[in-house]
Amino acid sequence: MAALNSSSSLSSTFYFTGILGYEEYHHLISIPFCLLCLIGITGNCTIMHIVRTDPRLHEPMYYFLAMLSFTDMCMSIPTMITLFRVLWSISREIQFDACVVQMFLIHTFSFTESSVLLAMAIDRYVAICHPLRYATILTPRLIIKIGVTSFLRSSLPLVPLLIRLAFLPFCRSHVLSHSYCLHQDIIRLACADIKFNVMYGLGVVIVLWGIDCLGIFVSYVFILHSVLKISSREGRLKALNTCASHICAVLILYVPMIGLSIIHRFAKHSSPLIHIFMAHVYLFVPPVLNPIIYSVKTKQIRQGMLHLILPKNIRSSLM
Repeated sequence: MAALNSSSSLSSTFYFTGILGYEEYHHLISIPFCLLCLIGITGNCTIMHIVRTDPRLHEPMYYFLAMLSFTDMCMSIPTMITLFRVLWSISREIQFDACVVQMFLIHTFSFTESSVLLAMAIDRYVAICHPLRYATILTPRLIIKIGVTSFLRSSLPLVPLLIRLAFLPFCRSHVLSHSYCLHQDIIRLACADIKFNVMYGLGVVIVLWGIDCLGIFVSYVFILHSVLKISSREGRLKALNTCASHICAVLILYVPMIGLSIIHRFAKHSSPLIHIFMAHVYLFVPPVLNPIIYSVKTKQIRQGMLHLILPKNIRSSLM
């Protein structure tokens, strides 16, 4: 460890950190992580398969749900690879180039997921406030454009950070705080002026998340305004119930994300276990909980899952 912390080291190799203080239990700790990963991968792949194969689900709402599952997978899989390498004592090392690629994927798809949630909020707004124009407004062509734009909007602003990282010298400790690479974790190891990375990175987060959060908030203001005009209580509850899953998905993404950012920027000297716990919640909870929430709250998805796993006679009795 002393060699890893040597200030004279100019190596391009970085070293991951496992669960501090519990290194001897890493193999046992990997078991619940394996279960979470299995649940997340199975759930998201199932949702994408159901949406692709069931013609009844070829609607904007379910296309956006498939996008959400895809971004969840792309955000978590790069993390799983290095996490299990650490927990299974395979390797703690990662080269700088591979670390930057992993960082880019994690941040890009976390921003993309936020954009998809904004698109889903707009989808709910159109479905509730303009139901007769729903199919003509949210056409398949527009949905494809939204998906491509969400990815480009999330990835292109990160390019200046990648370019800047390529010129930063890392002559301090090369030990990362987590079992994967995050931008805010990498730059703290640089022995150069990192004001650009800090300020630009913070600006990207504020602008992208700020626009998404504001868009989601405004969408729900209009949704509530429209729902309150419905005369029957049952009609209001039915309309709001279509938004319940989306609201849960928004909270699942933003609460851990904001918590992790606050800890990194304002609680740097807190217990490392807090940093590790929040970082893993941020990357593992959304891919696991989103499929569960949508399968429980969305009848069509639930029926599609039952169709896959249960015999026809049992499906009929349950449905």
